[in-house]
Amino acid sequence: MELNKRVERDTPPVRVAVLNDYEVVVRGIAVMLAPFADRVEVVELDSGLPVSQPVHVVLYDTYAAAAGDHREIDRLARDPMVQHTVLYTWAITDKVIQIAATRHVSGVLSKSLGGAELVDALERIWAGQSVISPPEVDDEDVREGDWPGKEHGLTPRQSEMIVLIVAGLNNNEIAQRCYLSLNSVKSYIRAAYRTMGVDSRSQAILWGVEHGFRASPRARLFPHGDDHEAPPVPPDPH
Repeated sequence: MELNKRVERDTPPVRVAVLNDYEVVVRGIAVMLAPFADRVEVVELDSGLPVSQPVHVVLYDTYAAAAGDHREIDRLARDPMVQHTVLYTWAITDKVIQIAATRHVSGVLSKSLGGAELVDALERIWAGQSVISPPEVDDEDVREGDWPGKEHGLTPRQSEMIVLIVAGLNNNEIAQRCYLSLNSVKSYIRAAYRTMGVDSRSQAILWGVEHGFRASPRARLFPHGDDHEAPPVPPDPH
């Protein structure tokens, strides 16, 4: 589906909540969407918490989480505060698309999308379209947003490998969780170790703990310091 054609309508901005267990990740998405405030209003950033106010779209960032987490997807689909649930992921596979189709997910969007493309897709989803990004050729092209270790030179995928290592997963478990081959996982880990200057898994765990690779405490982060009651959400424009 074409992603770069803006949906034209005379309505307020799409109200979006961003969910992930890592504060730096959700804040990075908010920064990426900030130039498009006339079209998308990021009203809530959640670290390990459910949505607290009505939103048009929940953007469920799957960084360090399984893109096909049935329990979390089902919880969001049942949430009366949420009109549309969207997976934001590197792992756009046939399995993930099938899960989305059977779990009332309105879209599966690639993390390689630029800010404008992401906004276009969110507008289309609010307008009632189902939007699926094409499978990725090279997920290391992702450069927008933020993630643990970015300032130290880690790519998004390398960062995700270290997060999962710190969480105690072995290589096979990481491959299953991220929908990657075992060889790809090993390649990402070796590259991450070179960047970090470590030689072993134990050293990588210590480095990760010291550099913020553990999940953030459960927190609700309002991007503009808003603590007032959210206004009613207009109905779907379709």
